Amino acid sequence: MTQTVEEGETVENLAQKIVEAVSGSAATRDGELVPYVDPLTVPPVIRPDQPDVRQEIEIALRPTWVRMHSQLPPTLMWGYEGSVPGPTIEVRRGQRIRIAWTNRIPPGSEYPVTAVEVERVAGRPDPHNRPGREGVEPGKDVAALPAWSVTHLHGAQTGGGNDGWADNAVGYGDAQLSEYPNDHQAVHWWYHDHAMNITRWNVYAGLVGTYLVRDDEEDALGLPSGARELPLVLADRNLDTEEDGRLNGRLLHKTTVLTREHPETGKPVTLPFLGPYTTVNGTIWPYLDVEDGWYRFRLVNASNARVYDLVLVDGEDNPVPGVVHQIGSDGGLLPRPVAVDFEGGEPLTIAPAERFDLLLDFRGLAGRKVRLVNKAAGQAPGVPDATRNVPYPQVMEFRVAEGACADTFELPRVLSGSFRRFDHDHIDHGHRLIVLTPPTTVGGGGHPEIWEMTEVKDVDVQVPTTGIIQVKGPDGKVRTYRRTARTFNDGLGFTIGEGTYEQWSFLNLGAPLHPMHIHLADFQVVGRDAYSVAEFDPALGGTRAPVAYDPGRPIPVPANEQGWKDVFRVAQGEMVRVMGRFDGAYGRFMYHCHLLEHEDMGMMRPFVVMPREALKFDHGGGGHGGHH
Repeated sequence: MTQTVEEGETVENLAQKIVEAVSGSAATRDGELVPYVDPLTVPPVIRPDQPDVRQEIEIALRPTWVRMHSQLPPTLMWGYEGSVPGPTIEVRRGQRIRIAWTNRIPPGSEYPVTAVEVERVAGRPDPHNRPGREGVEPGKDVAALPAWSVTHLHGAQTGGGNDGWADNAVGYGDAQLSEYPNDHQAVHWWYHDHAMNITRWNVYAGLVGTYLVRDDEEDALGLPSGARELPLVLADRNLDTEEDGRLNGRLLHKTTVLTREHPETGKPVTLPFLGPYTTVNGTIWPYLDVEDGWYRFRLVNASNARVYDLVLVDGEDNPVPGVVHQIGSDGGLLPRPVAVDFEGGEPLTIAPAERFDLLLDFRGLAGRKVRLVNKAAGQAPGVPDATRNVPYPQVMEFRVAEGACADTFELPRVLSGSFRRFDHDHIDHGHRLIVLTPPTTVGGGGHPEIWEMTEVKDVDVQVPTTGIIQVKGPDGKVRTYRRTARTFNDGLGFTIGEGTYEQWSFLNLGAPLHPMHIHLADFQVVGRDAYSVAEFDPALGGTRAPVAYDPGRPIPVPANEQGWKDVFRVAQGEMVRVMGRFDGAYGRFMYHCHLLEHEDMGMMRPFVVMPREALKFDHGGGGHGGHH
C-alpha cells in the first residue's frame, strides 16, 4: 500500500487517515514480524516514447506513505513519482531521452529518517540487530535536513553535466535536467540520490529505482519477459519503536560506535549502517507466486552497506541446486551463463550497488515453496560467518504453482557474441594506484580514506614517511608511491583523455570490504592479488616495509565477475585490478566507495575526462599515472 502526499495536504493529516484505515493491524513488539505474508510489490514501468528528445519526461520526488509489512503502520518515505522503489524506466539502445528530476517535496516536510548512534558494548548483543533507539536521543541535525537531492543514473555513459554531480542537488520546485544517450549494450542500470554529505539518508529514505536498456542482441535470446521479468531491489532497514516496544514503522538509521577510541581524534569509530530487516521492492520479506517455468530477475543491492550472501533453500533450509543461473552483471550480459549451485556452501554474494541478472528455473518445483535467504551463522546453509551480522536470514519466498506450464525456453550456451575480454598486453593504457586505508590511520579523523598515489622515480624519498607507500609486486620489484590526494576537495588528480584505456588498481590496507564504483565507464576485472598489509602502520600513515604480493594465496576471478563491471569488491589484503575505456562523454565525474556511510564521510574523489587533443595542453599534470 502506497499513498502519496499531495501538495497542500499536511503529512500529519494524511498520516491520521492512513492510521485509521489500518487500525486493525497493530505492530508487534520486539520486532517479531511474520515472514512471507505480503506479496512482492512490482514498481510501475515508464517506457518513454517521445520522438523529440527536447520533450523531457518529468519524474517527481514526493513524500509517500508505504506499508513495509502488513503488521506495521505506514512508514513515511520519499519516492520517485510517489513509488518506493521508483518506476522502472525502460528504453531501447540509442534512444536518447531527457528526464527532469523535479523536487516536489514540500518545504517544511518532516525528514523521514530518524538517525542515532549507539555504542557497542562488549558482551552485549550487537545494537545493529535490534529495532529501536536503545534510549538514545535522535540526531537533531539529521531531523532538520531539507529535501535536497540530486539523482545519479548509476552506470550510465552520459556527460558530466548530466551525471548527478553531488554538489548540484536541488531543492523544492527546482528540477535537475539530465540527458541520457543510452548508446549502450543491453544493461541494468539503477538510479538513486547522490547529494553531497547526506546520500546515506536520502537513499535510505527510498530514493532508488531501476533503469533498463534493451537491444537487438538481448532480444534474440528470447529471455523470459513481461510478467516473468521482474526487478528485485534489495535493501536492509531498521525501524523505531514506541516506549512499550511496539514497532511504529518509522525508518531508523541506527549506526554503532566502537567503544575503542581512535588514537588521534579520541572519538569512537562509527561503523556503517546494517539493519535487521531485509526489504525487496520496499516490502519486508515478501512472497511471489510463480509458475513452474523460467523467470528473469533484475537484482540490485540498494542497501547502504549490507553485503548479502544469498542462498536458495527449501522449507527445511536445505540448499536447492540447479535453479539459479546468472546471465548478467553490472554492465550487461555475461559471455556465458554461470550456474549457481549452493551445494558446496558457496552463496551468491552481492555487495551494495552491484547488479545481477538472474534466471530462475522453477520447472520441477511445482507445488513447492523455496526461499531466498541471507547466509548467517546457524541460520542458513554454508560456512558460518558472523561478520555479516544477520539477525533474520529471510529475504523472500517463491510459491510455485501446481500444474504444468508450457515453457519452451532453453538456457543459451552463449549469451553475448559481442563481448570481448581486454587483452592487457596489447592495449595501450595508463595506470592508477588507489589505496584504501583503515579508519585508524593518522589524519583520517576516524574514517577510512581513498588515497591517490603517484609513483616516485629518480627522487630520494625518506622511508618510512607519512603518505609514502612501498609496494613489492609479483615481479619482485619494490616501487615507491607518494600520496597526492586523500579527501574529496583536494586538488584534482586524475585527468583522462576521452577514448583512452586505463587500469585502476585498488589496494585495501584494512577492514572492511569496500565496493568501489567508478562513474561513466565499463570495466573488466583483470585480476585479484593477495598482499600483506601488516607493513602499513596507521599511526605513521605509511609503510615501514613494502607491502608485498603473496603468491601463496591465489585469488581467482570468479566466472560471474568476468563480464562488464562498474562496482568491484575490494577485501582487506587484496589488490583488485580493473581495466576500462573512458569513452562516450566529457566532464567531471566521481569514483567512490559504495558503502554510503563511507562515501558521505569522505571516500569519494573527482576525475575529469576531456578530449585527448585538449589534454596535451593540460597544466595540472594529471595525466597517466606510473606503471605498477
